[in-house]
Amino acid sequence: MGRVVLVTGVSRYLGGRMAQILTQDPDVDRVIGVDVVAPRQEIGGAEFVRADIRNPIIAKVIDAAQVDTVVHMGVIATPMQAGGRMSMKEINVIGTMQLLAACQKSPTVRKLVVKSTSSVYGAGPKDPAMFTEEMEPKHAPTSGWAKDSVEVEGYVRGFARRRPDVAGDHLALRELLRPAGQTPMATYFSLPVIPVVLGFDAWLQFIHEDDGLEALRRATVEDHPGTFNVAGDGVILVSQAARRAGRPVAAGGPAVRVRRGGVFRRLGLADFSPEQVRFLTYGRGIDTTRMRAEFGFVPQHTTPETFEAFVEAHNLNRLLPAERVESLRTSCCRC
Repeated sequence: MGRVVLVTGVSRYLGGRMAQILTQDPDVDRVIGVDVVAPRQEIGGAEFVRADIRNPIIAKVIDAAQVDTVVHMGVIATPMQAGGRMSMKEINVIGTMQLLAACQKSPTVRKLVVKSTSSVYGAGPKDPAMFTEEMEPKHAPTSGWAKDSVEVEGYVRGFARRRPDVAGDHLALRELLRPAGQTPMATYFSLPVIPVVLGFDAWLQFIHEDDGLEALRRATVEDHPGTFNVAGDGVILVSQAARRAGRPVAAGGPAVRVRRGGVFRRLGLADFSPEQVRFLTYGRGIDTTRMRAEFGFVPQHTTPETFEAFVEAHNLNRLLPAERVESLRTSCCRC
């Protein structure tokens, strides 16, 4: 008998795609997708159930469907997606607490897969070159999605202690870059002029959308308990990425001034948290040895290839008129 899988966050793009992919897997008999609003995109043969994971009613959904595998895709990355920071916090943290409480009480749940982010490692001047899964952050996140993800991880660890019989797969995905979609990083590199912090050129790693979803699929249908860093091979500097996107850079003042909002708000990046600005200042690298050796997963796209696919999909390498570039560069440098 195949798995009965519940996927959270199916009204958003990645959750919907995950549900659709799992309906095509021969090891999965049934997929139930839950969210507070109906998905606009195709979710294949998945059954949609309108339910809020912040409400204890999620336990009834799990019990009624005899769910044995839960894939938590419902952690929101930006306040705009949730309708504000308070709503985002409730969905991410309170929603995860209620979901895990439901899983803890369920006699049928045997597996939990959580889509996380490498942002939990933070970013700062004391960071190692590469974070392994066992390392603690040197500069713990204090705001936004990264802080929510740290709290989510804490609740997941607590759940694992209370239900050791439930296999847990926790994937810390690097910045997942959608070639044809928008993420904070995609918005940043789509700007006509890329604002950077003077004296810094951060390392970046990306995971292609298809690779990230394939890793999550394998975590769902295979047995690989544990925490895994997932990223494409190689790194790319902010300056290199800007050149590949055909964008000039404009160096601003000290990091603290950029962090207070100036240039990012003026350029329409109000969803950028201080943690994302720190990341663009200091960068962050994650070690993927365990991903290959224990999880047995090799991404099909490297970090540079993933970024190239993004550039091509968005047609970014078009040069702007010189006078427009100079005007924007001057505006950025004033911040």
